[in-house]
Amino acid sequence: SHPGCTLNDAVELAVYLKKNRMRPEQVQDFYPTPGTSSTCMFYTGLDPETLEEVYVPRDPKDKYMQRTLMQYYKKENQREVIQALIAAHREDLIGNRPDCLVQPDAQYLRQQREKREKAALQQTLRNSARGKSNARQQHDSHGNRHKAKAPNRRGK
Repeated sequence: SHPGCTLNDAVELAVYLKKNRMRPEQVQDFYPTPGTSSTCMFYTGLDPETLEEVYVPRDPKDKYMQRTLMQYYKKENQREVIQALIAAHREDLIGNRPDCLVQPDAQYLRQQREKREKAALQQTLRNSARGKSNARQQHDSHGNRHKAKAPNRRGK
């Protein structure tokens, strides 16, 4: 939760730690120390050298997510790591593959199943609505749609 570090930066650091087989046992939050550039960034939200704005994580939840990502391997952090990866739009790192940071838990699997079921239902509803509006269309031998001709008096 150092000034200038975003959740995406924490994800990239966690990937680096895993790739290099590093497992920090302790992770310290940033605490402002007088006279440092980091403290200046913390209080002003500006990089003292460029005067450009920098992100400063102040929300305890943001800081906690960054901290748990550094210890992605701990079972007690599984739920928080999953939430952090979802928030960072990095669900590709949730799974059983060797490059994933964390395995999915039961809650994540249930949410994914519900999301798939909802999407399937919406697709079914869209298809049925399309079927009703296109009921009078026919397809020729090439798969092209043509409006069906109204039957003549003889029913042909």
